[in-house]
Amino acid sequence: MKGKKGPKYRQTEHIVENRELKIWEALIPVVALVAMLAYNVYIFGDDAISGSNQFILLLGGAVAAIVGFANKVSYKQMIAEVAENVKSTTGALLILLMVGALAGTWLISGIIPAMIYYGLQILNPTIFLAACVIICAIISVATGSSWTTSATVGIALIGIGEALNISLGMTAGAVLSGAYFGDKMSPLSDTTNLAPAMSGGDLFDHIKYMTITTVPTILITLIVFILIGLSLDTTGTADTDAILKSIGTTFNISAWLFLVPVIVIILIVKKTPPLAALLIGTLLGALFALIFQPEIVAGLTGAKRLDLASGYKGILNAITLETNIPTDNPTLTKLFSAKGMNGMLGTIWLILCAMVFGGVMDGIGALSRITKSLLAMAKSTFGLFASTVGSCLALNITASDQYLAIVVPGKMFAKAYKDRGLAPENLSRTLEDSGTVTSVLIPWNTCGAYHSGVLGVSVSDYFMYAIFNWLSPIMTLLFAALGIKIRQLTSSAASE
Repeated sequence: MKGKKGPKYRQTEHIVENRELKIWEALIPVVALVAMLAYNVYIFGDDAISGSNQFILLLGGAVAAIVGFANKVSYKQMIAEVAENVKSTTGALLILLMVGALAGTWLISGIIPAMIYYGLQILNPTIFLAACVIICAIISVATGSSWTTSATVGIALIGIGEALNISLGMTAGAVLSGAYFGDKMSPLSDTTNLAPAMSGGDLFDHIKYMTITTVPTILITLIVFILIGLSLDTTGTADTDAILKSIGTTFNISAWLFLVPVIVIILIVKKTPPLAALLIGTLLGALFALIFQPEIVAGLTGAKRLDLASGYKGILNAITLETNIPTDNPTLTKLFSAKGMNGMLGTIWLILCAMVFGGVMDGIGALSRITKSLLAMAKSTFGLFASTVGSCLALNITASDQYLAIVVPGKMFAKAYKDRGLAPENLSRTLEDSGTVTSVLIPWNTCGAYHSGVLGVSVSDYFMYAIFNWLSPIMTLLFAALGIKIRQLTSSAASE
């Protein structure tokens, strides 16, 4: 449900093997990429994501191609894998464009301002971050999609957090912690279905078994955010009255505006394709803008009153270009801006370049080689779990795709778990604990690029606050090291 092809496609994906490729050769592009990215970020800082990182990913792909040529891998094969990778992101790229459009119409219609308006009256800095985790977890469980959660309620929570003078990184980390808890645990999520399919397990056995590591992880996450909330400077609340007054002066605020996000969430729960649901949400946002905020729509074109031409032009500008709503409050003026579809082009550029690198790495057989080497290092049960985690992390970094981070290790490790007498739920849980949730921590991974672009917060800013995401693989390794709840493959379980 993240806008990419689902389990049916990924289960049958071909993984290229190259027996001639040495492990040190497979790691050359990875080391080169990490070194180049580190230097590039050092030079450009936060501006690295604006374009230079994209070119570095292409250079990493070129290094991988040189390794491939040295091992007699044809240019045609590498390009074919790149094309397959790019093809797999089609849905994600279209969703990114639609999210940009939705953000534009939800801003000028007053939907996002209404969420901030009412949210400021309910939430305060002390409970805000923990509330973000809970709200996003509920929405994500219901929709099965961290992407939809981030693009709807996540954007509103970022706005509320900024109005409360809370760090954007903290708010984004809390949003993503909750969103990925729900994404991981929801039976509607594609990754939740994909992981047991790869391991040969049952969906609901997988979900039930995940609670063993996931519940402690989310509880620790909530405790940390509660402690952070208690330590926050609450000066942001002093400006709440002024902010509320400014929002009410600028927009016609009504509870009816919540009808649009409610409809979108219902559509997602009813398994409407995310792209269609977001398009409907965008169009409804445009309609509500004409009904509730005619002055704002007309003002976007410089017209004094709304007519057919100014309405059409104002809506299309909000959907496609950057939109800024002036207010009498500097904080809100900065907050009430959206970049439209045009603002998503940088993220799309990043994803395409990441897919080039991942495609070449797959084409030369490096992904398969790295995973097999990690598998060979597993000399014990804990070693097997650690190798799985390492493999998922490596695939999220090198292939830039969370589905590959589940599919490749899932295929490679399934027999090893069975040979050790371990139930398939052990593998499927580890795939989710390390493959699904860590994808958002990699700036050039499709998930990291998506959420960073949608929330307007760089990965480096929210990394340490995405507590659930980086704590999950640590938790699964801790349980494995202590031998807690490691389910064995019994004859009855094997027959089920």
